[in-house]
Amino acid sequence: MAKSPNQKLKIVYLMDFLRRSSDENHPVSIADMIRYLEGYGISAERKSLYDDIEALRTYGMDIIQVKGPGGGYYLGSREFELPELKLLVDSVQASRFITGKKSMALIKKVEALTSTYEAGTLHRQVYVSNRIKTMNESIYYNVDKIHTAIASDRQILFKYFEYSVSKERSFRRGGQEYAVSPYALTWNNENYYLIAFDGLSGQVRHYRVDKMASIRISDKVREGKNVLGGMNMAEYTEKVFGMFAGTAEKVRLSCENHLAGAVIDRFGKDVIIVSTDDKCFTVTVDVIPSPQFLAWVFGFEGGMKIVSPASVAEKMSRLLKESLAMYESEEAK
Repeated sequence: MAKSPNQKLKIVYLMDFLRRSSDENHPVSIADMIRYLEGYGISAERKSLYDDIEALRTYGMDIIQVKGPGGGYYLGSREFELPELKLLVDSVQASRFITGKKSMALIKKVEALTSTYEAGTLHRQVYVSNRIKTMNESIYYNVDKIHTAIASDRQILFKYFEYSVSKERSFRRGGQEYAVSPYALTWNNENYYLIAFDGLSGQVRHYRVDKMASIRISDKVREGKNVLGGMNMAEYTEKVFGMFAGTAEKVRLSCENHLAGAVIDRFGKDVIIVSTDDKCFTVTVDVIPSPQFLAWVFGFEGGMKIVSPASVAEKMSRLLKESLAMYESEEAK
């Protein structure tokens, strides 16, 4: 009988079969392997399969034999264990900047990293359809171009948009291009942001990556190296609330003791907490005092107070008075 054109690929198909069809709870027998290979027109004898299994073990595959009734062979360890794959799936699901369509495609690829049986447990975790996701399908290409520009020390050009009440894209600056020097991408408040230097204003700017369109890499070398070149991005993003740019200030907060966890979660374990009495402590943090920071403080319902500087405390007072006046005016109608 003439050999099948696939005969030379026998060991490759066998490797794929073990990856996709076996795990600790589902060993496959030699008979299962023979039937699988026959589906590709490949003939196989038991002895040759034993040799192939040994060759795959030598290659590095952790093929374990289970003896006795119902026994067989299965792939023991893999590049990713099931709990790790579940973590990846959860991360994809939770990422707002990944569109629903792309989320499903990525999860499908993650499922291919384990057996079909374990992939089923991953699939049951998929609840992407009703989550709020970005509507910009080009975000992956945006990220790739930004990384390329950073690596090649080049500026980028792009258009920036918001959504109107009619849910249509409304481009800022009348659709004119922005020209900035990209330095880092960061994750904040469930969105992906570009941290860049704007040469026209001489300031650091932040841009939502999913709201950037028509990105082009410029021939111009990046500017702002004296500002962002040596900056510790982890420390920088710790100071930023809602990705509002500005000048960081040392803000002293008085907090009730039960808020220690919230302060550590936001500013890290290195923050210095000074106990003032049995109920409160103070902490001094470097932050950009944006409206989002003030809202964060207010969100603790009086358990946290801005002590200094006076300008930031006054900013909070003014914001609260303006908000109160707005609601009082509504009640007067």
